[in-house]
Amino acid sequence: MVQVTKKVEFRGAGGDLLAGALELPAGPARAYALFAHCFSCSKDIRAARDISRTLASEGIAVLRFDFTGLGSSEGDFANTNFSSNVEDLVAAADFLRETHEAPTLLVGHSLGGAAAIVAGGQIPEIRCVATLAAPSEADHVMLHIQDKVEEIEREGAATVSLDGRPFRIKRQFLDDLSRQNVLDHVRDLKKPLLIMHAPRDQVVGIENAERLFVAARHPKSFVSLDTADHLLSDPADARYAGEVLAAWASRYAFAEETARPQSGSNTALPTGDDARAVSIDGERFAVALSIGDYHLISDVSLDEGGRDLGPNPTRILEAALAACSVMTARMYAHRKGWDLQSAEVRVRPDPGSDGHIPKFLEKRAVFAGDLDDTQIARLNQIVSHCPVHGMIESGVDIEFREDD
Repeated sequence: MVQVTKKVEFRGAGGDLLAGALELPAGPARAYALFAHCFSCSKDIRAARDISRTLASEGIAVLRFDFTGLGSSEGDFANTNFSSNVEDLVAAADFLRETHEAPTLLVGHSLGGAAAIVAGGQIPEIRCVATLAAPSEADHVMLHIQDKVEEIEREGAATVSLDGRPFRIKRQFLDDLSRQNVLDHVRDLKKPLLIMHAPRDQVVGIENAERLFVAARHPKSFVSLDTADHLLSDPADARYAGEVLAAWASRYAFAEETARPQSGSNTALPTGDDARAVSIDGERFAVALSIGDYHLISDVSLDEGGRDLGPNPTRILEAALAACSVMTARMYAHRKGWDLQSAEVRVRPDPGSDGHIPKFLEKRAVFAGDLDDTQIARLNQIVSHCPVHGMIESGVDIEFREDD
């Protein structure tokens, strides 16, 4: 399944330009989500990327972004705090609402999980919240800077080392943490909550998950991440978390499974097993193709103004011809009991023809197995009579019907 990672920018709560990555599914998004990264991390930390892309593979578009002063975002980290992170999440939801669709799922990792709980009560469209390795109180982060707390309080600021990187932290950061009560927000959330935590987490202990779970109201769920570390640095752990999260969110975050009306249309086209193409928000030409439950993307080349995110429609037709030819040959050989071990068919247009309306297609087939010349000659005849080959050669009447 082909997915798209789209770079975006939007203004944070303090007016700084924040850098984001919007993970788009191959087909139309069934829901939109926000991902809040861990303290002093960035949107590009492996866990954030892998979980977001796993969600996208399940039809959930995810916006992950750098909080103010971190990663590729503008702003001074020293002037930020827990409250500003929450405000950045609300600003990110505003951005999605204005440009795509308001998020219904909010996911937070570590301190980002605590921020997600607080922000979840401030974004009206959020239907469910999920946390990964989240502390039960925001001031848990002070354990990482304990040796500098006295200096910060005395001098008003100090440089601390987090994962080998220097960060300037001011007294206002500590003061803001002391005013937060995440457990109160959990009790008042009144939205489905999923708590995911590793029992062996050495950074944020499992007792934090217990306190969050006890404080939360139903519906609430807990999933153990088994041997994962705090950062979910093993891709298998991140993918597992994403898969579980997608399954859980499908009960709460998805709207009715009907297509949304397109601009200029009073109703949406019916779904089902039709071959379907839908424009992708923010893309000039690319479309999300679906054939039943199967998805891919079609686009045009960079030279034609597209982004070359997938094959153009004509190339998809050529691929359909090649696929149909191989399948037909294998079906025929199976019915005859022939030893056809593999089949390969290649289709290409006349190099001098229009790339979108070729006047000539060349098809070549290669067969491997214990086959004699007569059998190979017969298979070559058979691939010339596959259904797609016949459809192209004979022509198909197409009736266009306006949407009722």
